[in-house]
Amino acid sequence: MRCYRLSGLLSPVVSLIGIPLAIYFNRSWFSLTDNAISDLGNIYHPWVSHPYVLSITLIFSALLGMHYILGLMRGWRNKVSRVGGGVMFFGMLSLLHIGVFPEGTWPHYYVSWGFFLLGSFGMFIIGIAALFKREARKFGIITIFIFLIAWLLAIWALHTFKGVAIAELIGAITLSLWIYLTIFWYSPLEVFR
Repeated sequence: MRCYRLSGLLSPVVSLIGIPLAIYFNRSWFSLTDNAISDLGNIYHPWVSHPYVLSITLIFSALLGMHYILGLMRGWRNKVSRVGGGVMFFGMLSLLHIGVFPEGTWPHYYVSWGFFLLGSFGMFIIGIAALFKREARKFGIITIFIFLIAWLLAIWALHTFKGVAIAELIGAITLSLWIYLTIFWYSPLEVFR
């Protein structure tokens, strides 16, 4: 297995282990329906236990995700897919900055939105690019379908719950699902050459 694919396999695993661990350390006050995931990394609130668990988790997950996206993009000649990959790369860079600038620091709000918006729209743009490649059309349709369902669920969660943690988890799980889709079912590396 190529090194970048190993990074793709591990990136979601790191975050989907680290986030529940951070929740466990803060189970006395944290609620998925009332909080944001970022609340678990706030270094200014004395009631947050082990805030660096979340930050370190997000930094490592982002570094692995960035390596994976760069591996996918290597050799892509299709301009639309390269734009989508670049947008997704900056989404992963925003995830890294969520760890570097935890809740309570001034850029946190912007990098948090950056991760979800850039990550999901990068995926969407890659899906659009796939629609124009006959051998990748099914992948494009599935990618766009996943994008639309995730956005609908996230908007529903934002209007249903006091906190944003469930909407954030929907976004994170969607990107993880898409990464695994590209590793196990379809390789855009070959098609977009």
